[in-house]
Amino acid sequence: MSTIGCPNSDVLQQVNHVWSILDELSQCDPNAYQKFIERQLKEGAEFNAPPKPDSCLRTEMQGLKKGVLYINVCGWKRVPAPKDPNQPVPVCGGKLETDTDGNREEYSVLDVAFSPLVLEEAQKNRREKDQVHLLAMSFAQQQHDLHLSQQYNVTRSKLKGSLEDMQRRLGPQQKLSRASTSTNHPGTASQTPASLLQQISSLREVEDQDNPTVQLTPGPKEPKTNLIQVISSNVTAQPQKPEYQLKIVSDASGMSRSVELSVELPKVSSMSECQLNISQDDVLLEVDDLYYLQVMLPEIVNEESASATFHKKQRRLTLKVSVL
Repeated sequence: MSTIGCPNSDVLQQVNHVWSILDELSQCDPNAYQKFIERQLKEGAEFNAPPKPDSCLRTEMQGLKKGVLYINVCGWKRVPAPKDPNQPVPVCGGKLETDTDGNREEYSVLDVAFSPLVLEEAQKNRREKDQVHLLAMSFAQQQHDLHLSQQYNVTRSKLKGSLEDMQRRLGPQQKLSRASTSTNHPGTASQTPASLLQQISSLREVEDQDNPTVQLTPGPKEPKTNLIQVISSNVTAQPQKPEYQLKIVSDASGMSRSVELSVELPKVSSMSECQLNISQDDVLLEVDDLYYLQVMLPEIVNEESASATFHKKQRRLTLKVSVL
């Protein structure tokens, strides 16, 4: 087991060498040094970016473990893409959890992450997309000893649950994030060799631990006939599209500053009933069996600045987000 306080001589030599190179670069070519630091910060921010929902599969668990299973397929930059199309596809999975819906019926949720590049390629071809879904189901069966029905359907929502829950279930990978967070602030360029040494030692310690990433080999390009049957949802009551208002808030000069979305939800009594997802160009709001609303935004927004408020008396949800 590695000890941060007692690095070996090889690590010390490597750190001193790296530090001397950076010190020399900062003196001889400040512009190149600044570009190097900015690139490291950008790559660190991309690596620490949360997983992005792609699609959600609904299927049935059979055998000893029975019930409904939702598989959240997501893209995560921590999962590498295969270097060659014939190589196995790396897959990272989270914890299998059980929850209850509004009718107190139990269901299970599992998150399966692929490289964003894999999902982008799959969007170009329906057969490739089906292959990704098959790999996600295969992963679920292998890693959690499940027997799944070969029938599934893709739900309207890209995510079952919340983004926070998905990140928590994919928790084991967060150890790497914690080990590298100290490189992701503006003070990186002025750190001492001791702090840099601590970072490298921490990274070496994480590398010694088990890696939960698994590689799966895709099946043949030509799928067997009727191997997968995509079925429609068996929910009898279709969700309604609620009434909403969308407006742009501008400053005195007429420049767009923020976007506000107000949605009337007369059948909702609490914010906890709502599933709200936002990207740079759209908003998706779902309330199980009651409401479904997807709105394209008139401006590109900063989704990290979004804030939502539910007014119980008016039964109205208000979303505010800044324009980029």
